Amino acid sequence: MNRYLVSLTTLMLLAWVVPANAENLEHIQRLLSTRECSECDLSRAGLVYSNLTNADLNGANLSQANLSRTNLSEANLSNANLAGAVLVNANLSGANLSGADLRGADLRGAVLTGANLQNASLDDVNLLGAIGLPTEVATTETLYRLGLAEAERGNFRGAIEHYSRVIIQDPTYANAYLARSISRFRLGDPVGAMGDAQLAEQLYMQQGHEVGLTATTQLIGGIEAFQEATEKQQEAMRGGNGIGTNLLSLLGTIGSLLLRFGF
Repeated sequence: MNRYLVSLTTLMLLAWVVPANAENLEHIQRLLSTRECSECDLSRAGLVYSNLTNADLNGANLSQANLSRTNLSEANLSNANLAGAVLVNANLSGANLSGADLRGADLRGAVLTGANLQNASLDDVNLLGAIGLPTEVATTETLYRLGLAEAERGNFRGAIEHYSRVIIQDPTYANAYLARSISRFRLGDPVGAMGDAQLAEQLYMQQGHEVGLTATTQLIGGIEAFQEATEKQQEAMRGGNGIGTNLLSLLGTIGSLLLRFGF
């Protein structure tokens, strides 16, 4: 009986040791106990919910590591390999990520306020819902794409915030006005939607953008028809006269064009 228990215990320990070795248990223990592990191999490590404030991870290999909800505020992650790492809702405020490889990393909902991302590799990084995007990341194109992603999942307020930041950076970015118009209408603001659509129309006309101009003209016509129906046919609208349905269909079509092609 005792021999059986010893064997069972050994098997249970082995079951834990094998994956730990794969993640390099020694380096993980060192990191958690000292918060200093520069140049360490922490690839595929599971560090969810860890408190790594001010940790020194300079040059560490954290590729495909799970760092969801980990506190990495003020951490030194310069030149670290974070390719494919999961950093969902992680706290990276004030972290040094200069020169880090973040290609394909998942930073949805991550806090990046004050983070240093100079010369970081950011191809295919997922920043949906990330907070405090640094200027190195918050380019007009990135913000615009984030706005489209937020709109696609129904977060129109979040989408408007991104579009507005795009417009602040580049007041001639016609697509942002058109996309914001759609989101405003979705939130029940036809007046604001009309204003943005008209600005987009003017810009598309100035820029000679026929596809954008056609889409915006159709949108303006749809909003006008909706406003007229709202003012003059309230009872008919409740009965369903098709104007609202047709406009929503048009919004969906234009939204798909923005998402797929960006004009």
